[in-house]
Amino acid sequence: QGRLRESGGGSVQAGGSLTLSCDAAGFLYTRFSMAWFRQASGKEREGVASIATDDTTTYADSVKGRFTISRDKRRNTLYLLMNNLKPEDTAMYYCVALRGYYTNTWSPFNSGFWGEGTQVTVSS
Repeated sequence: QGRLRESGGGSVQAGGSLTLSCDAAGFLYTRFSMAWFRQASGKEREGVASIATDDTTTYADSVKGRFTISRDKRRNTLYLLMNNLKPEDTAMYYCVALRGYYTNTWSPFNSGFWGEGTQVTVSS
């Protein structure tokens, strides 16, 4: 059974930056597409960014140009660099792993396995 552990969340002022990390263990990381989702209080969960097995990336329109997803296949770690943060980015951020090649789609990740999340709070 795979395991994902997120870290790097915190509180930051609008315009600031954070980098989230997700350490993966217990599965063949290179065969999995990875993604970051988020859920704000009272709102539905939404996909933020994904990276496929060939490192093709997908971004939600709301974060394009501000967030960058990347992965280190030697360290089995997924990253999300978040720049120019806005109050509307406040949410719990989750790391997700899904076996296979997935790009430009969010719903299949609901069938993957998830970390417990890390909170990001952006103040105005």
